[in-house]
Amino acid sequence: MGRIKKGILGGFSGKVGSVVGASWKSIDYIRSLPASVRNPRTPAQVNQRSKFATVIKFLTKFTPILNIGFRNFANNQTAINAAMSYHIHNAIIGQDGEYEIDYEKVMISRGPLYKPLLCEAMIDNGEIAIGWDPKPLANGSSDDYAIVLLYNKTKDEVIVDVNGETRSRGYTGVDFHDHWLGDELEVYIGFVSDDGKLISDSMYMGCFKLPDA
Repeated sequence: MGRIKKGILGGFSGKVGSVVGASWKSIDYIRSLPASVRNPRTPAQVNQRSKFATVIKFLTKFTPILNIGFRNFANNQTAINAAMSYHIHNAIIGQDGEYEIDYEKVMISRGPLYKPLLCEAMIDNGEIAIGWDPKPLANGSSDDYAIVLLYNKTKDEVIVDVNGETRSRGYTGVDFHDHWLGDELEVYIGFVSDDGKLISDSMYMGCFKLPDA
């Protein structure tokens, strides 16, 4: 049995559904069980386990970018826990134990840093090119840099760039693999201040069908 310390998806210890809660250096974290849980008891338990499993399977593919993008929300928990909490509550669709990710609601970063205007993406000569208005507004700075996630939902693979171009450049590009040609990509971008203290809410740039080989 698990013991909840700070409410749902706060800190907890022990086993809850298909995950185990523990603490390391006063930081709460969760991990999935290595094997399936036998004899789930109620539909509610089945649903919760399915949500956890769906989100964990998706997020663990790009934890490096989440460790940056959600670190400002990691109060007494890991950045991955903070990302788990957001996606379970906001980026899941389905019912009756059958759930999938709502890609338009996925966030790779969250925070108060002002996002650039007129941000658009396109396929350009073997890369996903993303452009924006380079003029910094509000708390934005010319030195802010981009972080980008390309998620290949056809092959269930990712490419992560945590050192993109600066805001002043007005553009960043991420090369995709040749064996991805013909696949569909979900594309996300966020911005981080040069000192790493401020992070923006990420933006969903859309789903892109790559040309065939």
